[in-house]
Amino acid sequence: MSQFTKRALEDSLKHLLLKKPLSKITINDIAEDCGINRMTFYYHFKDIYDLVEWSCLEDAQRALDGKSTYETWQEGFVQIFRAVQQNKPFIMNVYRCVSREQVERYLTPLTDNLLMGVINELSRDMVVRDEDKAFIARVYSYAFVGLMLDWIKDDMRADPEPLVERFALVIQDDLLGALNRFRVG
Repeated sequence: MSQFTKRALEDSLKHLLLKKPLSKITINDIAEDCGINRMTFYYHFKDIYDLVEWSCLEDAQRALDGKSTYETWQEGFVQIFRAVQQNKPFIMNVYRCVSREQVERYLTPLTDNLLMGVINELSRDMVVRDEDKAFIARVYSYAFVGLMLDWIKDDMRADPEPLVERFALVIQDDLLGALNRFRVG
């Protein structure tokens, strides 16, 4: 029942975002649109931004489902772009109403996790410290998040597939090279 209520709150938020900016939406608005009381909202989320973060993470995790291997990571990134496009009114409203740092906080853990899956696969036969793997993932994650934020800022006009292909050309052999440079022993 908890997931059902969370999804209903997410749907209400997205519905309201079609009508007004995030900064003008209250918890009362969401609760009323959803047909619940305010306390039910607080049972699931601490505030509207917590709901926004949960919604972004849920959408992205659905987009990434099964796409965190070396063979599929590009497809995973394209699917993140597509999920963002499918939720364009929601994403644009959030992008305009919260700081860039907040949007980065939503996107960075997703890309970190995707890249960690690829890095762990590539380093399976190597000894590389976990903190070094996390550092490598974070560096490439920053690059990807920066590309995505620029794409969002440009109103999502560019086709995401060529962007991801170009990104892949830049990092493809560098991931393995970075792992080799951090190799222990």
